[in-house]
Amino acid sequence: MVYLTLQISQKFLASSRQVHKTAAHVVASSAPEETVTSSFASFIHAVRPEHLSKTVCHRSKRMILDSIGVGLVGSTTHVFDIALQYCQELYSSVAVSSVYGKPGVKLSPTLAAFTNGVATHSMDFDDTWHPATHPSGAVLPALLAASQMLPPSTKPNGMDFLLAFNVGLEVQGRLMHFSTEAHNIPKRFHPPSVVGTMGSAAATAKLLSLSTSQCAHALGIAASLAGAPLANAATQAKPLHIGNATRLGFEAALLAARGMEANPLILDDIPGCSGFSAFYSVYQPKPLSTPNDHHEFLLEKQDIAFKRFPAHLGMHWVVDAALSVRNLFINYAGSFSPSLIRTIVLKIPVSKYINRPFPSSEHQARHSFQFNACTALLDGEVGLSSFAESSIQRQELRELLDKVVVEHPEDNVANFDKMYGEVALLLHSGDVLTGKCDTFYGHWRKPLSKESLLKKFRSNASHVLPEEKIETIITTVDNLENLSDSSQLASSL
Repeated sequence: MVYLTLQISQKFLASSRQVHKTAAHVVASSAPEETVTSSFASFIHAVRPEHLSKTVCHRSKRMILDSIGVGLVGSTTHVFDIALQYCQELYSSVAVSSVYGKPGVKLSPTLAAFTNGVATHSMDFDDTWHPATHPSGAVLPALLAASQMLPPSTKPNGMDFLLAFNVGLEVQGRLMHFSTEAHNIPKRFHPPSVVGTMGSAAATAKLLSLSTSQCAHALGIAASLAGAPLANAATQAKPLHIGNATRLGFEAALLAARGMEANPLILDDIPGCSGFSAFYSVYQPKPLSTPNDHHEFLLEKQDIAFKRFPAHLGMHWVVDAALSVRNLFINYAGSFSPSLIRTIVLKIPVSKYINRPFPSSEHQARHSFQFNACTALLDGEVGLSSFAESSIQRQELRELLDKVVVEHPEDNVANFDKMYGEVALLLHSGDVLTGKCDTFYGHWRKPLSKESLLKKFRSNASHVLPEEKIETIITTVDNLENLSDSSQLASSL
């Protein structure tokens, strides 16, 4: 089925993208009026570039650049190699779409989206929104692949691409806001595997110019392809959540374009027959208003968090708190001397999957409050090399980990908009030194400067691309709305 879906003729792709211009017949029943699902479908179909504010364009281009950068550096990881080899060896493909960090490699569109999605999340270095999800990685790879799939006569321009990207973000954000459960650090499903799949379907449906009813069916199909358990966090399987979200949402849009139908009430709360509500214990959906001159995208109100080092977002609070108390300790003792420390107290939220006292792999280390705090204390920084096997297994680090005690204050809730990190050093002398972080640099309340974001991108991209190509990508993203052919971005990778 996957292979057949990929064998789409250029004639069909052209008609899909110009479905209303050609009055193409859609063999699908229209969703009922005035439902949540139909309102989302109408929004996806009707929203136009002029509805994007300057703030939304600016923020989303920052997200696109950062996501490409973490995908490029992610293409150096073992889990990416596994995913790429899987796609190359097990699937015959229509190889038209680019792969991060592999200039000579092309894959079929949906498999390129999958592989690039895996790369994006392979180091847990990708952006994070509130309510908690990784929005860019679930949408951008699908759009990059789709832009290269379309025939020359119907290539979307840069503004079309930017609009589709923001449609994918908007759908993810709106769905997250339907549940109070989604506002906190998750416990059951990994959010991008749920809302990311829906966002990918919406974004791709927009880029392909699907009809309103096709957009509704794309969302319904995507809901049947969504979801991954949080138990696979801190394993090599977690990056698959992003890879599958972007790929399967893309496939949902392609299937809808082919005429496949799904439940036209998938986003509505229907008693006794769960649709999207199956993913959340509390679910209160609201219609999405038809866009007008005054429509405000969620990205306008809620900025994004960019990570300074490749680990779960929660680690950034404890690392900044640890760096703060480390400076106090050096001023106190003249140097960092672990032998003077009796106990290290971490005050963190309750979140089982990121409370890992002795991580044994890079993926566990990226999800360990203890590891990241102690690495920051010992080295004065956390970076890509911190998660190498040789760094994880250091004896001096293990000795620090042995001194860690975890506390969960009631006011420190597992919510990326409310949590804090505190690190206290209880010294053998009886003195206590404390560092606390309420908002780390890179959080939406303290966003990365343009200089910091570009520094991160150049550093990540330099692992696989020459300087000239890196600067070309920066310029292309910066001028994205002016591109006549958005596939130029994917081709530059």
